[in-house]
Amino acid sequence: MGLTKVTTKVTPFGNGEKSYEAVFLVDTGAADTLVPVGELEKIGLRREGKMSYELANGEVREYAYGLARIEFMGEITAGRVIFGEPDCEPLLGVTALESVGIMVDPTNKTLRRLPAIPLK
Repeated sequence: MGLTKVTTKVTPFGNGEKSYEAVFLVDTGAADTLVPVGELEKIGLRREGKMSYELANGEVREYAYGLARIEFMGEITAGRVIFGEPDCEPLLGVTALESVGIMVDPTNKTLRRLPAIPLK
C-alpha cells in the first residue's frame, strides 16, 4: 500500500492555547498516535503512563503516552498520544481513525468516511 498522509492537530486537555499541527502518516498498523517527544513537551502534554509497543521491525519498546484531543479532516476525537523518538515521523493510528468513522480505502489509498460508525 502507498502512503496516506493527513494534516492533524494534537492539543492537550485543559490547554487549548498550545497545540502541535503537522502532516501525519496514516498507519493502520499502529493502534495509537505518535508524535516526536520534543513537540509534545513544547505544548505541555502530560505523561499519563507507559505502554509496550511492537515496532514494524518486531522490536518491543516501552514508550510514555499522554491523553490529548486529536483533530483531522474536520473531525475531533481524543486518545493516547505516544511520546516518540525526537526525530520520528508523526503517525496517526487506527484507533483515532475508527473512532470518527474514517477508514483507509486500500484501492486508491485515500481516507474515506463510513456512512455510519458501527455499534454492533
